[in-house]
Amino acid sequence: MDSGLYGSAPAPQHVSINPPSAGYLQEIAKWGKFLAIVGFVMIGFMVVAGLFAGAAMGSLFFPQESVGGAAGIIGGGFFAFFYLLFALLYFFPVLYLYRFSGKMQDALRLQNEELLTTSFANLKSLFKFVGILTIVMLSFYVLGLLFMFLGVGIGSMMQ
Repeated sequence: MDSGLYGSAPAPQHVSINPPSAGYLQEIAKWGKFLAIVGFVMIGFMVVAGLFAGAAMGSLFFPQESVGGAAGIIGGGFFAFFYLLFALLYFFPVLYLYRFSGKMQDALRLQNEELLTTSFANLKSLFKFVGILTIVMLSFYVLGLLFMFLGVGIGSMMQ
C-alpha cells in the first residue's frame, strides 16, 4: 500500500533518539511546560474577566440600562460569552502542550518509548486542533468578506 510512497527507496529504518536530539527535546519540553503553565494562568484570567467583565462592559456601553435593563444584560452577556468561549478554545491547545511536555520529560528521564509515543500523540493533537481552528477562522474571514462585498454590491445598486 505504501509502495507508491517510497517507490524504489529503501524501507524506512527504526528511528532512535541520539543525545543531541534528546537534549533538544528536553529543552523543548521545559519551554513547553512553562508556556502551558502561563497559558493555564491566562485561561484563569480570561474566565474571571468573562464573569466580571460582562457586567462591567454592559454598564459601560449601556449606562442608561445599567440598573437591570435588557440592553445592559444582553451586552454584558455577549462579552461574557465570548471571553468564556475563547478561554475554552484556548484550553485545549494548552492542555495538549502541557501533556506533551510532561510526557516528554518523563520519557527522556525514564527512557520509556511508550511515554515518548504518548508525548508525540499529544503534540499531534495540538497541531491538529490548531490547524482545524485555523481553517475554521479562515472560513469565517472568507464568509465575512463575501458578505461585505455582497452588502456593498447591494448597497450600490440601491442608490
